[in-house]
Amino acid sequence: MKGVILAGGNATRLRPLTWVTNKHLLPIYNKPMIFYPLESMVRAGIKDVLIITGPNHSGSFINLLKSGKDFNLRLSYEIQEDAAGIAQAIGIARDFADSGKMLVILGDNIFIQPLKENVDEFEKRQKGAVVYGKHMATVSKQYGVIEVRDGKVVSIEEKPQKPKSDIGQTGIYMYDNRVFDFIDDLKPSARGELEVTDLNNYYVEEGTMICKILKGWWVDAGTSFDELLRANLLVAEEIKKEKK
Repeated sequence: MKGVILAGGNATRLRPLTWVTNKHLLPIYNKPMIFYPLESMVRAGIKDVLIITGPNHSGSFINLLKSGKDFNLRLSYEIQEDAAGIAQAIGIARDFADSGKMLVILGDNIFIQPLKENVDEFEKRQKGAVVYGKHMATVSKQYGVIEVRDGKVVSIEEKPQKPKSDIGQTGIYMYDNRVFDFIDDLKPSARGELEVTDLNNYYVEEGTMICKILKGWWVDAGTSFDELLRANLLVAEEIKKEKK
């Protein structure tokens, strides 16, 4: 299985910081944000990782990460010319995936749970997809809401008025090699983007989408200054624990 990290977007909610750099290059305690999804890939046993970013700061990623050998990874890079949605960005990985399965992590997702066991399990599945969810108190304000019955996902709704569960859709996914066919069939949403929730619902409709609930803490660090601060504090606390 190969890995894809999505590190594009305009990050307007983190301006003025992101006037001068990509949000995934901002520091989270003692490392750039992009290091955390890369380290998650390493812990998951992934060896080949594609980083997809925008054109404005792509050179900064290459200068920082180079070939990936410092992580024991083989890194590739692609450009998302326009911020046209998460599903559109995933579609850029078509050639890189080479008809194989993928672990996709949004680059501002910082979490503590290792994914290796789930990756090994997914490798054995014939077809389908996995979405990672997290129990959230205010789930419907900015996330897709996942409804699960008997271990399978039966619906994913984007920011519903009346959420059917408290499980929010995080930015961590696994897909089989049909994902690109589904992306080809997607139509832009009202905001002109190819939405990842619409993509995931192809698998929901055929009954092959499974939800894994993340254990431990998880932060969507690129959504606000408060979440960026929370990520810094959680990582700092984790490092202090390791030093004891």
